[in-house]
This record gives sequence, C-alpha cells and structure tokens, in this order.
Amino acid sequence: MSWLSKFFSSSIGQKVIMSLTGIFLMLFLIVHLLGNFQLLKDDGGEAFNTYAFFMTHNPIIKIISISLYAFILLHTVQGLRLWLFNRASRGPNRYAVTHTRNSERSARNMAWFGIIIFIFLILHLWQFWLQMKLGALPAVEVEAYDHPVQNLYLPVAEAFQNIYYVVFYVICMIVVGFHLWHGFWSSFQTLGLAHHKYSPIIKGFGYVYSVGMAVGFAIIPIVSYFS
Repeated sequence: MSWLSKFFSSSIGQKVIMSLTGIFLMLFLIVHLLGNFQLLKDDGGEAFNTYAFFMTHNPIIKIISISLYAFILLHTVQGLRLWLFNRASRGPNRYAVTHTRNSERSARNMAWFGIIIFIFLILHLWQFWLQMKLGALPAVEVEAYDHPVQNLYLPVAEAFQNIYYVVFYVICMIVVGFHLWHGFWSSFQTLGLAHHKYSPIIKGFGYVYSVGMAVGFAIIPIVSYFS
C-alpha cells in the first residue's frame, strides 16, 4: 500500500477528504441558490426552466454534476466512517464522562445533521431531478431556446404551495445552516489554513455564509407560498 493510500485511509486522511469534498459542495450551493432565485421571478417559470435546461444539457455542467453526485456520496460515507470510528475509539466507557467536550458534541451533531440532509437530498432528487431525467414533465416554450423544454417549474411551484412541505423544507435548511457553520470552520482547520490572526475572519465569514445559505434557500418556498 502506497503512502498516499495509507494517508487517505487514516483518520486524518479521511478528514482531509471530508474537508475537500465539503468545500466543493459549499461552492456548489452558491451556484444552486442563484439558480433557485429564478423561482421568485414573476414570469411563469420561464427563467427557472431556462436555467434548469442549461444546467442539465451543458456538457461542462454535466461533467461537474457527475463529480457533484460522487462528492455528495463520498462526503456522506466518509462522515459516517469518521463518526463510527470516533464512537469506537471512545470504547465501552464512553458514557463514564458526564460532561462531553464541545468538539465531541459538535462532531456528533454534525453526523446527525448530515444524515438528515442526506435524507432530504434523496427525497429532493426523487421528487424533482428524477422526474426530469425520466422525461416525465410536460414541455413548455421558453424564449431562450427554439424548442420546448421540460417544465421543472411546475412540480416545484406545486410543492411550494403545500404548507407541510414548506415547513419541512425550512426546517431542513436550518439544519443545513448549522451543518455549514461547523463544516466551514472545521474544513479550514483540517487543511491547516487556520491561523490565530485570521481565525476570527474565517469564523465570521463562515457564519455569514452559513446563515446566508440557510436563509436564502428557506426564503424561496416561503415567498412562493405567500405570493
């Protein structure tokens, strides 16, 4: 086994993989949020359907999407492996200490938050992405293309008119916010990019980013429901 494979199979190596995949996913969320903001335009879904067609048919975007799915799976698997490893390393007497350290509690919360987010992603992909991939959505004309495109706006708009789904979505975005807040800082720390001079800036930026992402995604179904 080479030193590289040994490194990535170690606890530190797994944390590095978690950090790198996490940073990629955090960058993707920015693009995804900007695209979802097209749902708020009062144009019957034309801007969002144009965006959806571009994102699913542009060759470069399609390659990035394949990487995205792989990174989501890898990030999830690595997170669960680290969680199980940490549980096992505490041994049978892990409940002997009544006052759990903040780092251990944060790691445990991250695992549960990650599981909730993964379940949300599966439901989210099944409800919208899979329908589009199967060609099950009705066609609609958009100005940007000289041919019909699938109307992804329709099932999204219908879902956002269901108060139970809106509440579920908002709760999941709150969980995403907490997950991002811890993950943002820990990613920089794991990669050795944290420094006492810059740590407050990194933490502050991470807080703004995590809150911004959570609020940005959550506000879309809320506005859609009440509009």
